[in-house]
Amino acid sequence: MNNLHVKKGDNVMIIAGKDKGKSGSVTKVDVQNGRVLVEGANIATNYVKPRNAQEKGGIVKKEAPIDASNVMIICPECGKATKAGHRVENVDGKDVKIRFCKKCNASLEQKASKTVKKATKKTATKKATTKKTAEAENAEKAE
Repeated sequence: MNNLHVKKGDNVMIIAGKDKGKSGSVTKVDVQNGRVLVEGANIATNYVKPRNAQEKGGIVKKEAPIDASNVMIICPECGKATKAGHRVENVDGKDVKIRFCKKCNASLEQKASKTVKKATKKTATKKATTKKTAEAENAEKAE
């Protein structure tokens, strides 16, 4: 398996197995074996024995890889689990292969999500400035 439909950082939903229905972010992709590591899913328990006096033993829980065929990408636009389609688009004069949502035809690439994050930062600063101006008006009324 050389190509996978998911990349590191994608939000995915698990569609098969004991964690069916859970969603999380992909933290690691193993292209050779066709497996992905999903944040907060497929938790495995490992019992660790102390090897020397300074080391502690106990139960360690960690995420185990899931087969890539058992996850579907969650579209950032429509919020649904969807298949990923591929198409070639002309971006800045270069032909680039991009992934898109088969349900709403929106792009699944990371650049789209970065612009959303920037917009939320701007709204947070606007809220802070309006709060400051409201406090200044209240101070003037008190005088």
